[in-house]
Amino acid sequence: MRYNEEIPHEEGMDHSIALLQEGYLFIKNRADQFKTDLFETRVLGKKVVCMTGPEAAKIFYDLDRFQRKWAAPYRIQQSLFGVGAIQGMDGQAHHQRKQQFLSLMDKRNQERLAEMVTNELKHSIPQWEKEEQVRFFKEIKNVLCWVACQWAGVPVKEEDIPDLADDLISMVYAFGRVGPEHWKGRTARNRTEGWMENIIEDVRSGNIPADESSALYVMAFLKDEKGQHLPAKKAAIELINVLRPIVAISTYITFAAVALHEHPKTKEPLKEHNSRNLEMFVNEVRRFYPFGPFLGARVKEDFTWNNYTFKRGTLVLLDIYGMHHDERFWETPNQFDPNNFKNQDRNDYSFIPQGGSDPGKGHRCPGEGITVEVMKATVDFLVNKMDYDVPAQDFNYSLDEMPTLPKSGFLMTNVKRI
Repeated sequence: MRYNEEIPHEEGMDHSIALLQEGYLFIKNRADQFKTDLFETRVLGKKVVCMTGPEAAKIFYDLDRFQRKWAAPYRIQQSLFGVGAIQGMDGQAHHQRKQQFLSLMDKRNQERLAEMVTNELKHSIPQWEKEEQVRFFKEIKNVLCWVACQWAGVPVKEEDIPDLADDLISMVYAFGRVGPEHWKGRTARNRTEGWMENIIEDVRSGNIPADESSALYVMAFLKDEKGQHLPAKKAAIELINVLRPIVAISTYITFAAVALHEHPKTKEPLKEHNSRNLEMFVNEVRRFYPFGPFLGARVKEDFTWNNYTFKRGTLVLLDIYGMHHDERFWETPNQFDPNNFKNQDRNDYSFIPQGGSDPGKGHRCPGEGITVEVMKATVDFLVNKMDYDVPAQDFNYSLDEMPTLPKSGFLMTNVKRI
């Protein structure tokens, strides 16, 4: 077994089990142990290079050095992204498809989605007021699924929303799981892809009308770099890649509710109806609480950085959670403090909850603006438009589960609209 001697390497034949056991802390634990931002390990029997830090992130998003093709394991494609989806594309093909996603996620659509979420929360309050106890994660997941479908133009019955929301979130939560939970995500994807494929075909045949500006229409008539319409199944996969991330915001929002409860002083600035204060708060939620553990890419061509030679085809993992909790880059990394974003927007490479670089040119998530605006709208609603009690419950979450969630899902009682 040969290693590049310029950086530390972890002894042993394979550390896949350790990755599952340590989860979000897998890279950080070793970076701290080796006192380095760059080390080698082995996962699934293959050499893997792990990196952390803003400079590493900047290199990671250099399109001349890294590619996403073949980076995601096939099991992840079968559950989270979909086989052949935009996340595994590079070059002109990726750029062309990315522009279609960006066209749907501009500032106007960000604001429209946020307004729709606020209206749906208002609509939900009367029912919540009747319930003895509300599990917020479950409810906000359904709200976001309904809003996402209405905004995208996807025809769905209201009574079918809970099942669809469960399927979309199961795809996300299958990411770092094995056994029944992983297979649940794969089954959910197969079921949803089949349903969406039928819708795509009906739109193309004219059996289902679709507004030309809607996500449904855009994805139904999506073309590849050769100008050919995508097969209906691939178009369905990309339509799911519009809906699924919106529903996944429910995880961030549930953590936001926990933050409001556990750090009540942070509520005061949010009562001022100040967009900047809201943005500081939601960005701190995205920094402090775990969601994406790391990102993967493969070396495009041999190159040397920090005296280490990256070999073509090598899988490289970039730490997210560990970097967001690194005292070198944050004044209070292990405390929840929105003031971490007070003096700057942190648009540098030390804050990458949904990727780094220019979203128009690279692999940063095109829906990040939607995430922020929807979170801002929901946090504003929780603070200024409703009242509720928080009973005793288990807010703990496990860092060895990827993704993770507060155990209780955030329970509310005595819900009332203000």
